[in-house]
Amino acid sequence: MSVANHALTIPADWRDFLALTKPRVMSLVVFTGLCGMLAAPAAIHPVIGFTAILCIALGAGAAGALNQWYEADLDAKMKRTQSRPLPAGRMDRQSALHFGVGVAALSVILMGLAVNYVAAGILLASILFYVLVYTVWLKRRTPQNIVIGGAAGAFPPLIGWAAATGEIALLPVLLFGLVFLWTPPHFWALALFVKTDYANAGVPMLPVVAGEKATRIQIGLYTLPMAVAAIAPWPLGLTGSLYGIVSIVTTALFALLALHVATRMASDNDAMKPEKRLFAYSISYLFILFGAVAADRMMA
Repeated sequence: MSVANHALTIPADWRDFLALTKPRVMSLVVFTGLCGMLAAPAAIHPVIGFTAILCIALGAGAAGALNQWYEADLDAKMKRTQSRPLPAGRMDRQSALHFGVGVAALSVILMGLAVNYVAAGILLASILFYVLVYTVWLKRRTPQNIVIGGAAGAFPPLIGWAAATGEIALLPVLLFGLVFLWTPPHFWALALFVKTDYANAGVPMLPVVAGEKATRIQIGLYTLPMAVAAIAPWPLGLTGSLYGIVSIVTTALFALLALHVATRMASDNDAMKPEKRLFAYSISYLFILFGAVAADRMMA
């Protein structure tokens, strides 16, 4: 059933607007932004810090809403997204558009007025990158959508650091690089076990366009520079030994899981457990690493 034919069969409520913001994705975005702020070598007033994190959450939620507004037709074709408010017919697209634009504007303006213009500028860039570059330009056109589009989710530690200091430094740039390089193996692991969904929706994800073997090789290859970006802050003297030890141990486990995925091929009726294991661990991996960055700074 099309989105148009299924429109507004059930009235939208606050839970549908919350679902538009992709709260599970937002939690990682907010956490990396918070850790970027806590790792900065500058104290920030608690109220201003809270406001900055609120703005990051609002900006991420707005980007998620605009993504769902634009991709309502794709979401209707994929099993894992059919229950979202727009394809399920609980909300019309215009409401989602107005909500997304309004919340995005609020987040950037509030960040600029209450925190600083550097953080506001980076927040605006992250929203525009996710919506215009990734969602509108890349998603439906190229299997490199995740590679280039990964930059959108890498901005939060830069925003958090800028909120505390008003500037950018090498450590948040490395954290940006870590998330940017983490994104392809993270999403391609997911794409391997939901390949049929992407194929049905006509989304040119790498497993659909290049095949399973090429995707597995790319997961292995991207893990290498990701590992370098993850561990680099310690030998460069930007973090202490706590982060160094945590980064080495957790990255080694990531690499082992990625190696398993990269060197196997799925058989008939394969449950894709290694791919699901890598995907699940990759989320925990970022939470642990960024938590270590913040803890390392607080213990210094």
